[in-house]
Amino acid sequence: MKAIDLSHLGIEVPSLVRNPAASRLYMDAIRYEPSTSLSAFGALIAYSGEKTGRSPSDKRITENEASRNKVWWGDINIPINFHTFEINRERAKDYLNTRELIYVIDAFAGWDPENRIKVRVICTRPYHALFMSIMLIKPTKEELADFGEPDFTIYNAGQFPANRLTEGMTSKTSIDVCFEEKEMVILGTEYAGEMKKGVFTLMHYLMPLKGHLSMHCSATACPETNRSAILFGLSGTGKTTLSTDPSRLLIGDDEHVWTDSGIFNIEGGCYAKAIDLSKETEPDIYNALHYGAVLENVVHNEDYEVDFHDTSLTQNTRGAYPIDFIENALVPCIAGHPTDIIFLTCDAFGVLPPVAKLSKEQAMYHFISGYTAKVAGTEMGVTEPTATFSACFGAPFLVLHPSRYAELLAEKMKNHEVNVWLVNTGWIKGGYGVGERIKLKYSRAIVQAIYNGQLKEAPTETDPIFGFETITKVPEVPSEVLVPRASWSDPTAFETSALKLATLFQENFKTYQKGTSPEIIAGGPKI
Repeated sequence: MKAIDLSHLGIEVPSLVRNPAASRLYMDAIRYEPSTSLSAFGALIAYSGEKTGRSPSDKRITENEASRNKVWWGDINIPINFHTFEINRERAKDYLNTRELIYVIDAFAGWDPENRIKVRVICTRPYHALFMSIMLIKPTKEELADFGEPDFTIYNAGQFPANRLTEGMTSKTSIDVCFEEKEMVILGTEYAGEMKKGVFTLMHYLMPLKGHLSMHCSATACPETNRSAILFGLSGTGKTTLSTDPSRLLIGDDEHVWTDSGIFNIEGGCYAKAIDLSKETEPDIYNALHYGAVLENVVHNEDYEVDFHDTSLTQNTRGAYPIDFIENALVPCIAGHPTDIIFLTCDAFGVLPPVAKLSKEQAMYHFISGYTAKVAGTEMGVTEPTATFSACFGAPFLVLHPSRYAELLAEKMKNHEVNVWLVNTGWIKGGYGVGERIKLKYSRAIVQAIYNGQLKEAPTETDPIFGFETITKVPEVPSEVLVPRASWSDPTAFETSALKLATLFQENFKTYQKGTSPEIIAGGPKI
């Protein structure tokens, strides 16, 4: 731990500590925040207050001359003027200056030394400081001594609200990013994930400008070759589960960059959902939540044993832990170019096959679409699946137009001869309520066959609507489940459901057609 002077930023407080040890942050959390405690296994249990998840509608990007024509403006990237950013930054500094104690975390984003950025987090809560010391990459003593000025600074004044009367503010919460100043200001939310995603937002801006593809995905590596594989997928598709593979090395679970040299993890830790977590289903994550980790918004009993099934505070319970808490983690988190890219989807309509091979154009189309389906709530005894689309499997964090990320994906696929697969972990033999969920052992067998190269020359059948090549033979997977059209007992019902899903794809893609090439559009379904 080393003292630091921030008076040049207008921050002057009685006590300001830099990169404190986890033990110091544990003690301060228990001392200053009565609600904080330790789990039976030694993880810090902390609470984020009113906000237990991100506030995407309150995120703002500062509109400046340098970035104005690069940013994809809209509901995701909502502009504010620089004067508003200055007001919010000053408000954050004013709040920070009322504190007796402030924490500064200086660390790196990105394991690749050529592309990493220096990040400084200025915050008041020990929980926030510990969280970001986990999620960023710790510098060595020598690197910390030579750290200098950061490339990106986060002012976390989340305990203090934004002024609703400030131009551009719609609530007491505001998360503002300014690319030119390379700063982020947080007001009105204590949810730790805002800091993590603020760093990712900056990397989503900087990396593509250098010709690198920033990705919201998990990644693993082959121990023998160091070649990687990338798994994209929204919540509930099995991304975390399928990337946990004892035969592979874990590069990371959430944020990566693909450069001309290979891929690297942006983060130094993992931030896993903890709902219904058990040692039986997710042993690696469960075992990682010990001393040095953070458990967020969980419920515990009088013996401080966590009930991961209790969602009375939020369904978005989380655990943050250093990546080296995972036994088969690859540290440093850098690997070679991918051999395979897997788009995971949980299709509750029962239309998409368990595995299909995509062409370059289809890969770009499905990447921009970012599809999965969720089961809607039951009303009057009727339950129907709901389609969910998130561009590039991470729409809330995109800064440029989705087609720019898709073009980078296509370029790197071509340069490095990568296979792209669509893997459905959802329903077969009918949609939700009629068919059955694909067994996890089948999904694991499919992913393993992809890694082993067994599906490159596997027999296929062209889907008449979606156009991709459905794989019809996979080791250890019954052939009758691989072709959805043939597995349904009612062919007419299948046709109706397939056309409905294809229409939903087309309707969603209208948002992205402007600025997207005809070749990418042609990779979508045909009706």
